[in-house]
Amino acid sequence: MLIDASTIPGWDRTADVIVAGFGMAGACAAIEASESGASVLIVEAAAGSGGTSAIATGHFYLGGGTPVQKACGFEDSPEDMAAYLMAASVDPEPERIALYAKSSVDHFAWLERQGIPFERSYFPSKAVAQPGTECLIWTGNEKVAPFRDVAHPAPRGHKVAVSDPETGGGRAMQVLTRRTEDLGVEALYGHRVTALVLEDGRVVGVRCLAAGQVTYLRAMGGVVLTTGGFGQNERLLSKHLPDLMSEHVVRIADANDLGQGIELGIAAGAATRHMDGAFISTYWYPPEKLINGIIVNSKGERFVPEDSYHARTAGQILAQPDRRAWLIVDSESFDWPLYGKSLGIDLVDGWEDVASMERDLGMPEGALQKTIADYSAAAAEGKDPLGKNPEWLRPFDDGPYAAFDLSFGSASYRAFTLGGLVVTLEGEVLREDGTTIEGLYAAGSCATNLAQEGLSYASGLCLGTASFFGRKTGASVACRAVTARSEN
Repeated sequence: MLIDASTIPGWDRTADVIVAGFGMAGACAAIEASESGASVLIVEAAAGSGGTSAIATGHFYLGGGTPVQKACGFEDSPEDMAAYLMAASVDPEPERIALYAKSSVDHFAWLERQGIPFERSYFPSKAVAQPGTECLIWTGNEKVAPFRDVAHPAPRGHKVAVSDPETGGGRAMQVLTRRTEDLGVEALYGHRVTALVLEDGRVVGVRCLAAGQVTYLRAMGGVVLTTGGFGQNERLLSKHLPDLMSEHVVRIADANDLGQGIELGIAAGAATRHMDGAFISTYWYPPEKLINGIIVNSKGERFVPEDSYHARTAGQILAQPDRRAWLIVDSESFDWPLYGKSLGIDLVDGWEDVASMERDLGMPEGALQKTIADYSAAAAEGKDPLGKNPEWLRPFDDGPYAAFDLSFGSASYRAFTLGGLVVTLEGEVLREDGTTIEGLYAAGSCATNLAQEGLSYASGLCLGTASFFGRKTGASVACRAVTARSEN
């Protein structure tokens, strides 16, 4: 995957910046680089732009006091946003978090300037995604213990204004693709990067394969890898995330999420982080009334506040020794999960009393009965040992009862990879010793970022950070190229 420039027959094309991959990060890198005065060439393996970003719901995790937050009556600050992200992250990067939070309002304005539509509206219910064009929604654990005590909670999920919640990412990519075209950025579709070309240890270009033909493209400023995650790379999955190979897991990944950028970086000596990190979740709400129920393990014990973001709940289920869990509801909290049929969340059965349910689910005698009794007593006083938000607390004593199976291996889970190449804030790819690989940059899902694993994930972190750090990376490479040009 590495070629010395002295061995190639010559360069077919030259540009200041070559962007490998035309998803969210690639589009934003190309736009920023072009607006910074650099010539940009995008190479994309597929027949068109979009990648996995185009199949995303279209949430951008933004805060600090965006116009949408203010219009909807919510107070937020960069400090609160950063404090939340620091507390939620398993491996926080203070500088990266602070920069993202401080720049969030300006980044929202930049997205709107490109033409991405956002309403000044709020969706008040707890849901995976808004059913219509509503913009603002709670998409993380901001109101969940212990995070609500660390930072003032505020909703930060900003969804693109589309009526079909499955098309938000696609709409954003249409807008950004058109913007690159307006700027004169050329895209070579059907071109897969198969190697990096080096000169005196510096990355100076790429080798591409298109329709059986080999092409060499020179990058005067640098090569930006934005090729996505590795959700379709069986070798990397088996090594780092074997759970995603389960028949019960639906991988959210474009056909070209082959980890190619990650493998190219590794070949050049790059370090990686969080390769075992993934978003992996099962959607058991909405309807939100199901949150009034309780989630228990095979011992009949609760282990997670039920108002947690669904991926945090799923992460706690996966942390149980046998990965088994049930959502227990009474007659007041019973409803059918909206996504239950598509995700295979089965209704196990209904029971007139807790003792019978406990027995049929194979739990220790008296365990579930005690759990429900203790929970109901605390809920009657507006308290919960696990810190469940009071808005979801009510005594749990109105039979009959029912159980939905959330166990891994029974319910279906959706997942995508989160780890990748280690990069600086400007997108420079780093070796394990912290030195930079000259001429090589990365952003988006093939680079490490704020989204590291499901327990700390919030919807919108991927598109939010891919777009923001894609921009920073594009500007950084362009600056290098334009400066070098002016000196020659």
